[in-house]
Amino acid sequence: MALLTKDEYAALAGDITFPTAAYIDGGYRPAASGKTFETVNPATGTVLAQVAACGAEDVDFVVQKARDAFEDGRWSRLLPSDRKDVLIRFAKLLTRNARELAVMESLDSGKTIYDCETVDIPETIHCIKWHAEAIDKIYDQVAPASDDHIAMVLREPIGVVGLVLPWNFPLLMLAWKIGPALAAGCSVVVKPAEETSLTALRVAELATEAGLPAGVLNVLPGSGPEVGEPLGRHMDVDMVSFTGSTVTGKRFLTYAAESNAKEVVLEMGGKNPSVVMDDAENLDRVAAHVVNGAFWNMGENCSATSRLIVHAGVKDALLDRIRAHAREWVVGDPLDPETRVGALVSAAHFAKVAGYLDKADTVLLGGDAKDGFVEPTVVDLPGNDHPLAREEIFGPVLSVLTVNSFDEAIAMANDTDYGLCASLFTANAKRALRGARMLRAGTVTVNSYGEGDIATPFGGWKQSGFGGRDNSLHAHDQYTQLKTIWLDLADDEDEAVS
Repeated sequence: MALLTKDEYAALAGDITFPTAAYIDGGYRPAASGKTFETVNPATGTVLAQVAACGAEDVDFVVQKARDAFEDGRWSRLLPSDRKDVLIRFAKLLTRNARELAVMESLDSGKTIYDCETVDIPETIHCIKWHAEAIDKIYDQVAPASDDHIAMVLREPIGVVGLVLPWNFPLLMLAWKIGPALAAGCSVVVKPAEETSLTALRVAELATEAGLPAGVLNVLPGSGPEVGEPLGRHMDVDMVSFTGSTVTGKRFLTYAAESNAKEVVLEMGGKNPSVVMDDAENLDRVAAHVVNGAFWNMGENCSATSRLIVHAGVKDALLDRIRAHAREWVVGDPLDPETRVGALVSAAHFAKVAGYLDKADTVLLGGDAKDGFVEPTVVDLPGNDHPLAREEIFGPVLSVLTVNSFDEAIAMANDTDYGLCASLFTANAKRALRGARMLRAGTVTVNSYGEGDIATPFGGWKQSGFGGRDNSLHAHDQYTQLKTIWLDLADDEDEAVS
C-alpha cells in the first residue's frame, strides 16, 4: 500500500473514532468504577480520548468470563481447522483496516507513520496469519514403549492467560502474544500499556467480527497497580506472558509466588552490543546497520543495539559514516511520511531519556532534546562502567566503546546484566562463528542488525527474560501444557499368567 501525504494522514486522523471502553466478553463495557484516564498524543500533547480505567473488580469479572469461555470449549475444543479459519478471517479484517490502525498507532504512541505503515501493521497481520496456519500442522507425539503399551504425549491449551503489553510496539507485541495463545486454544485477558491502549481495543472488536467467540479475547485498559497486579495475582489465571521493563517483570514473579504459582514468561530489557572488528568489510554498510539498530523506533526498542563496541583501528572511519547515515534520520511530525524519528511515548519517558543526555561526557553527534523529541545522539564513553553503557536508556542514544582486540570486545559485550540481542561485524568466517557462539544473547546477528523473523524464536538470557519465546513454533509451547497418556494393551490372559 502506497504511503499518503502528510496532509492526507492528518485528514484521516481527524476522522478516527477512538475506542474508549474496555472490551469484555465480546463487547465494549465501561470500567465498573466508571473511572477513566487520558490517553495523549505525545507529539502534540493533545488528549485523544478518555479511556476506561479498569480495576480489580473488572479483572475478577473478565477472568470469570474468560474461564467460562475456556471451560465450555467454545474455542478451546473447536476443531483446529475451524480455529484457523477464524484467525485467517481476523487477519483479513486487520488488512482491510490497516490504515486506520496505522494512524491510530502513530497518534497514540508517537511512532512514525512510516514505521507503522511499512513495518508494524504488515508484521502484525503476518504474525496472526502465520500462527493461524500453524494450528492444524503441529502434531502430538507417540513415545517409544513396549508392544503392550502406547505412550501418547499431547499438547493442551494452558487455560486462561494474562498478556501484559509494552508501549513501544503496541500492535506488534499484541500479535506476538495473541497469535500463538489463540492458536493454542487459550482464552486471554490483554492488559495494554496505559500509554497505548487504543489499537488493542480496536483489534479485539475486529476479532469478534471475524468470529472469535465472546470471552476468548478481552482487553482491560488501566494502570499496572489497578489491572496488572490483580491479573498477576489472580488465582484463576493459569499463566502470564509479560513484555516490558526488567523491574516490572520481576514483580510478576512475586505475584505468581504469592498466589497460585502460575507460569510466568518474561521478555524484558536489553543493553545490546554491536561489535565491529577491524577486519569488518564495507564500513558504510556497517554504519547503516548500526544506525538502524540504535535509532529505529526512537530507540524505544528492547533489542536496540545501544552499545557500539568498535575496534580502535576502524573507529574514526566508522564514526564518519555513522554521522553521514544519521543525517537521514529526520526528526519531526510522526504523521509526516518523511519523518524517521517521532516523539517519545510520554513526557515522563522524555524526561528520563533527557536526563541520561545530561550524564554524557563527550557528545559526538546530536544531543538535542526538546518538547518530547530527542534527536539521534552518539556519545563516546571512557569505559563499560559508565551509566550510559550499563543502563537501558530506551531512547535514540548510541554509546561508543573502544577496544583493541577480539577477546576484549567479546568480554565487554558480555559484561552486562542483559542478554537479549547482539551483533557482530567481521570478515573472518571462523571469528564470526566463534564470536556468535561466545556472545551470551538470545539472538546474535552476523554482519547485520536484526531480530530474525516470525519463524525464529525471540527472547533473552539473564535479566532480559526467560520462561518461553515469542515467534516461531516455540511460541506455542508457553501457551500449552504437556500431558502423557499411557495405554496398557496387554492381553488380559497374558497379564493374569504373568
